[in-house]
Amino acid sequence: MRARLFQTALITASLALLAACQGLPHAHEADIADPMREAPPITRGLDAQGLKTLLVAEMAGRRGQYERATQGYMDAAERYDSVALSERATLAARFSKQPALFEDAARRWHERAPDAEAPLRLMASLAQQRGDWQEALDARLTLVMQGQAGELATFAEQALAQGAELQPLALRLRRHLLAADGDTPFAHDAILATALLEAAGGAPERAEARLAALARTHPELPALWLTRARIALEQGDPTAGRRAARRGLETSPGDTRFLLLLARSELALGRVAAAERQTDRLLAQHGQQADLRVALARLFLEAEHPSPARRLLLPLIDDDATPPVAFLLLGRIAEQQGEIDNALLYYRQVPAGDQFLAARLQAARMLIDADRLADALDFMRLERLRHASQAADIAALEVELLDNEGERGAADEVLAEARDRHPDNDGLLYMQGMRKFNAGDFAGMESDLRKLIERRPDNAMAMNALGYSLADMTTRFNEARELIEEAHRLAPDNAAILDSLGWVLYKQGETDRALPYLEQAYARLPDQEIAAHLAEVLWALERSAEARSLVERGLDRFEDHPKLDELIKRIPALAP
Repeated sequence: MRARLFQTALITASLALLAACQGLPHAHEADIADPMREAPPITRGLDAQGLKTLLVAEMAGRRGQYERATQGYMDAAERYDSVALSERATLAARFSKQPALFEDAARRWHERAPDAEAPLRLMASLAQQRGDWQEALDARLTLVMQGQAGELATFAEQALAQGAELQPLALRLRRHLLAADGDTPFAHDAILATALLEAAGGAPERAEARLAALARTHPELPALWLTRARIALEQGDPTAGRRAARRGLETSPGDTRFLLLLARSELALGRVAAAERQTDRLLAQHGQQADLRVALARLFLEAEHPSPARRLLLPLIDDDATPPVAFLLLGRIAEQQGEIDNALLYYRQVPAGDQFLAARLQAARMLIDADRLADALDFMRLERLRHASQAADIAALEVELLDNEGERGAADEVLAEARDRHPDNDGLLYMQGMRKFNAGDFAGMESDLRKLIERRPDNAMAMNALGYSLADMTTRFNEARELIEEAHRLAPDNAAILDSLGWVLYKQGETDRALPYLEQAYARLPDQEIAAHLAEVLWALERSAEARSLVERGLDRFEDHPKLDELIKRIPALAP
């Protein structure tokens, strides 16, 4: 009887959904791909309340109301203790653009199915995104203990690239290796990850001993030789790097990663011709790929060998689809070799797109560095005339250059002219407001930013700039928080906004709530200002050792650190 009732309920739900979809104002868009299509089916029995909850969730999902759909599925999952509904709630939350909701749904899914692989991987990813590297590693190690690949070496590389705290991660991996059987699946992955962290954390001898032992038992692993080659190069031992890359080629003939490492090793040894032979092999294997030529050219430029880089790039400019970055790099090479006018020609050939403004800025700076300020300004004016659609952005660059040269009056004139010509340009209005702020005109800055927010209610950058300024320089914390929270709703992953949100919470005395936002901000964008905010909050929470450690690392890491200096002046006990 229960099965028949369940079938009837599903038929009723389907008919109701069909009728509702047919009655929607945008029924002609029914063929648009449904992101919930691949979600698991609902297979549990329903009572009246449960049916209502699921109907509302289903209809909300089809209408794109993913936040409402998520909540409905989560309620139903709680009601029926259903793993499938928890998974469906997580899928809906992914499309909601609400990170907190997504994480809540994923956590509930994981709690309901603690041994399932998919939610565990998702929890690892979410922890890493918010900067909680320890939780992310624990989740990956749980996968390993369940016999799944934890991708620990990849995790270690990401931790290195994003400036994570290495010592606790290396310690956790060492404990894992001591507790695990050496023959367990994926043991080599944990060894590689541990070695990467140890080498970067100042213990290269320990890392090398670990890798040497792995080489005796698993010499066939390409990842082993990749890791050994990379560590050797990073430790300034190109001979060992070359040796490891050659062994890697023996295990994986033709692997382009080893050819690239060989080229890097040869360049580090000053063997430019040998490095060129390796790059020729790469090009022979992959044809005349433009992206590959650009990447190889960068390699030679990093090693300060511009001539081979130029030879790699010149064939690209004969192509109708020359990558813009090729012109940019050729311009830099010509500039380095003192060919100013030749470099200018290359920079001017960069078309509209990602590299367009960077090329114009580099060209103008080059002319200024050559004591040709007048030529730089003439160049920018001509570029404004040549590229009408980019004129406002070029004018903004010109203002920035003049400000940097101390020519504030001339910068004011350029900005005023550009504002007259482009009164609806948001970037110019934002620049005008921030220049008023830098000149000490807080009221003028606030007026301009409020105009911009009124014109563009979705401009998270303007909301954050005004909100942060109010939080940092006034006691109008409620206004500041309202602006910053709206900016966070619009751009929840933006590091600057996360920093502002943490800072205003701290200013309002909500120190515990402030901390996770600042930790996420620093994980995404480790700069000295966010470091100062995070250290101050840690200090306020009586986590003094962590605060001092963060300040010490920040002073070593950042060349300029005015906010950290200011913090130490206010709290001398934070000085290393």
